[in-house]
Amino acid sequence: MKRLFAIGMFVLTVLFVNAQEKKFSPEKFQADMESYIAQKAGLTQQEAAKLFPLMREMQEKQRVIYRKMHEMVKQKPTDEASCANNIKEYDKMNVELRNIELRYHKKMMSEIPASKVYEMLKAEYRFHRHWMRGGERPKNGQRQRKK
Repeated sequence: MKRLFAIGMFVLTVLFVNAQEKKFSPEKFQADMESYIAQKAGLTQQEAAKLFPLMREMQEKQRVIYRKMHEMVKQKPTDEASCANNIKEYDKMNVELRNIELRYHKKMMSEIPASKVYEMLKAEYRFHRHWMRGGERPKNGQRQRKK
């Protein structure tokens, strides 16, 4: 009986430790993403040092707008005029998101070659798609096989 209790406690401890390790870390996510992008876009250290601060700055500005959009979507307008107004505001925020991207992509292309900015965009897209599917980080450009 004591042996069974000890095994049970061990299993619970292992499960608890594994659960703790699965918490999302924004810093780890950012570091993994930047590492992946640098590798896939073929960035030198100098190019990465120029690109990633601009990328983080762009993402922070976008994050502010995404938060506003999130708050707006949580609202429950009660009449047609309020719904129409929310749609117009939502559309304005989407345009602002694209304008932020446009400005920052121009800044990025003034710092590093356009071909590397393009590869950065593709790598970022692939990284996010893989992560949203539950993967930690794409490995060497290999796709995860469906089981």
